[in-house]
Amino acid sequence: MTEKLTDTHGAVIRGPRDAKRLSLVFTGGDFGEGMHTILDTLAEHGVKGSFYLTGGFLRDFANRAAIERAATEGHVLGPHSDRHLLYCPWDDRAKTLVSQDVFTKDLEANTRSLADFGVPPDAMRWWIPPYEWYNEDIARWSEEAGHRLFCFTPGTLSHTDYTEDSARNHRSNDTIWDSIIEFEKHELDGLNGFLLLVHVGTGPGRSEKFFNRLSDLITHLEECGYGFMSVPELLGE
Repeated sequence: MTEKLTDTHGAVIRGPRDAKRLSLVFTGGDFGEGMHTILDTLAEHGVKGSFYLTGGFLRDFANRAAIERAATEGHVLGPHSDRHLLYCPWDDRAKTLVSQDVFTKDLEANTRSLADFGVPPDAMRWWIPPYEWYNEDIARWSEEAGHRLFCFTPGTLSHTDYTEDSARNHRSNDTIWDSIIEFEKHELDGLNGFLLLVHVGTGPGRSEKFFNRLSDLITHLEECGYGFMSVPELLGE
């Protein structure tokens, strides 16, 4: 790994910390009701986002217009697995639940669906795993398949914006917002090099949609002096 990149279990989880720049990472699997809202917000602020989408999401006709819009407006589109498989148990990361053959074929199916939207192979170099959960086997197999694994930067609760109202692990929009603001304020490097994850949809089980706060968040971070880059721009290669 490049010295300026932070990695764990074989995946990059943070870009260079030497400048106030970060990436907005959007993942999509089962739900996509926030895609147009997110795209409207990014257009309003002149910011490019990085969208990592499952094959199932890409093939769902209901998402086609938003995906085509994202591509037309110059946002990054990348892989997030085809069938959103769980690669390792939550309580035993060292155990791998899929074979390398199953993993590789699933990722290849995802990239084929991306190619249907005109995404060239070199634009699919970086990818984020399903459930944002992986181990060293997955990282190694990714490299062997010609891809580099990355995941969100830990420290905030942005990735919990999917939690349903009735869930024990539910996090409100205010709680998520505060976690981002407080981390930026109190950590030595703030959000420098951050890979900040937001889901493009959460479905009917969550009444609050954090993507509706995205414009306010971008405004706040811009006022703090941050610039925004795509994942490939931030991480390189």
